[in-house]
Amino acid sequence: MKADIEWVEKLENRIKRKIRITFEGQDKLKWQFKRSDEEFWDYDTPPTLDDWETLLDKMDQLYHRRRQPYKNLELVRKLKKTAEQE
Repeated sequence: MKADIEWVEKLENRIKRKIRITFEGQDKLKWQFKRSDEEFWDYDTPPTLDDWETLLDKMDQLYHRRRQPYKNLELVRKLKKTAEQE
């Protein structure tokens, strides 16, 4: 099962920001960001709390459509809670 999740959000000045999350196992997520005005993917920028909230919403939708396992949904919830405490 492909576990990547992607979405695109529009920033100001008609710039798009693509976000990709990959489940790497061992309770790890890999966040990737790419802006339409940049050539390469960004692997180093930490996700914002809004990014976490959007991911949780998308995971919940995918879980209810049986496109993501429950363990991935729980992992996102756990990691989001950790990110909020930092």
